Amino acid sequence: MNLFVRTERLVGPEGMEKLSAARVILFGTGGVGSWCAEALVRSGIGRLTIVDPDCVDQSNINRQLPATTLTVGRPKVEVLQERLLEINPEAHITALRQRYQKGADFGLQDYDVIIDAIDSLTDKMNLLLEASAAPGKLYCSLGAACKTDPTKVRVAEFFSVRGCPLGAALRKKMRQNKTLPTKPFLCVYDDEVLPNLGAPQDPGPGKAVANGTFAHITGIFGFTLAGLVIQGILGRCPSPDSSQIPD
Repeated sequence: MNLFVRTERLVGPEGMEKLSAARVILFGTGGVGSWCAEALVRSGIGRLTIVDPDCVDQSNINRQLPATTLTVGRPKVEVLQERLLEINPEAHITALRQRYQKGADFGLQDYDVIIDAIDSLTDKMNLLLEASAAPGKLYCSLGAACKTDPTKVRVAEFFSVRGCPLGAALRKKMRQNKTLPTKPFLCVYDDEVLPNLGAPQDPGPGKAVANGTFAHITGIFGFTLAGLVIQGILGRCPSPDSSQIPD
């Protein structure tokens, strides 16, 4: 069974070996992370850990890969793990139904690639700070909501991102805490910020009111992240400029 004959034709046997051997951990399997995970496994990534505490909700169906009317109520990582193993039964897919929080030990030092696709501002900041101190390469998704134009999706080093409210909020919070990332990392972002026109829905206790989203935007974010990861593993992605990090 040769699942990756088309990919190997593009990157060669050595490239496929690099993709298969790389150890990748992905935090967040929602609108961005789920599409990223799919693209990684379809591209030959053989060792992937997916982390997410949530279950599939009806409101996820418009943009998240694991979400269908048949999977509502099930843990996202379990649904996604099943799908990824259907794509490649030989892949090592570890599903952790956990929330990233400061002080939690996910063994980041053991991974070649760390991907941030989570929403919580505080948790996201702490993950970026911890992951930037780990030896593996770090990639981040910034805000994908309130956008419709696919041509506005961009990639930049974290401190070079402009026009993204989430990126600005993260940098402000880091400066307030007097703690900055210890190495540069690439982010997927989009400077389009549209207003919500529909009536807000009750998100439930302890959760913020959600912004509007489209599947094609979250998918592009996820696929772009996967592309950066693949290019990085193959040695084809230029390293982000460390001079962007403020002193």
